[in-house]
Amino acid sequence: MALLEERRKKFQAEGLFDDAHKKPLPFLPKTIGVITSPTGAVIRDILHRLRDRFPRHVLLWPVLVQGDQAAGQISAAIDGFNALGQSGDVPRPDLLIVARGGGSIEDLWAFNEENVVRAAARSDIPLISAVGHETDWTLIDYVSDRRAPTPTGAAEIAVPVRTELLGTLQSHQSRLGGAMLRLTGRKETELRAAARGLPRPEDLLGVLSQRFDYTAERLTRALQGGLEARTERLLILGGRLRPEHLRHDVQRRSEALTGLSSRARIAFARGITERERNLSGTGKLLNSLSHEGVLARGFAIVQRPDGALVHAGAALINGEAVHLQFADTRRSARIEDGAKRTAPKPRAKKKPAPPPSGQGSLF
Repeated sequence: MALLEERRKKFQAEGLFDDAHKKPLPFLPKTIGVITSPTGAVIRDILHRLRDRFPRHVLLWPVLVQGDQAAGQISAAIDGFNALGQSGDVPRPDLLIVARGGGSIEDLWAFNEENVVRAAARSDIPLISAVGHETDWTLIDYVSDRRAPTPTGAAEIAVPVRTELLGTLQSHQSRLGGAMLRLTGRKETELRAAARGLPRPEDLLGVLSQRFDYTAERLTRALQGGLEARTERLLILGGRLRPEHLRHDVQRRSEALTGLSSRARIAFARGITERERNLSGTGKLLNSLSHEGVLARGFAIVQRPDGALVHAGAALINGEAVHLQFADTRRSARIEDGAKRTAPKPRAKKKPAPPPSGQGSLF
């Protein structure tokens, strides 16, 4: 009992018994997974009670419910049911029942083991614990989503009574039918009352017919007035467009066009002459600045064999081959004057003039 109380306080401190972890049970589970011994009276009592109340598909996971191996098998069964897939060959239960008959505290000790308690706490499937009789309490009862006093009570909690549901459904159907009849009768009465308050169709159409006739009459007068105004305007414009007026206007515009054409030809010829004069002057300037004009005046261009220009005679050495470019031809030559290329002497720096006597200069 001391060990049981120690474990209970430990799990409670961890929050495993909190109501926030309790999952709601399905109203009518399609498949129920039962974890118990396959040979005891517990499974027979559960199946019998389910068959009386509302037959459901039951999956039995046989385990030992007493002894050293019982706790491991029970926790493995809880985890095994949770590991089933939604679309596998074996349907995944919507509800789990962990059940065992009554016994001493030693007989029920497997349901106080830590692995069983933690497996029930982490189960995603809602779980009902039905261990022992009504006065027997184990740690799995604290962590389960619902505790049943007996295995038979677990079956009663798991499913509703089918006959009671059918009776309730028939009662709701009758009440719904009566409500629909009453609603239909009330709406029919309201519709007839509303119909009596509506005006006659003849009265509605009479007002609209008068409005249509009035609008049609106004439209006819408006069309006639607009046609007369446009006819008068057309006659005025036609009077302005007499043949003599047209001939005079055409002659005036033709004379103006002839004058503009003559002025355009004169301006174009003047522009061409000015551009020819500018082009001729630019060509003469280009010829005077070109090296070909310089060569025609008797000068020559001296180049080394690689095409580099020779800008000074001191840059040439005795026996060096050069090319001479004249105005009319290109000739080869060789330097034979015996001159030797020497580095130019640096110019001597001029001594600054002595400052004049007296006050001197500021610069």
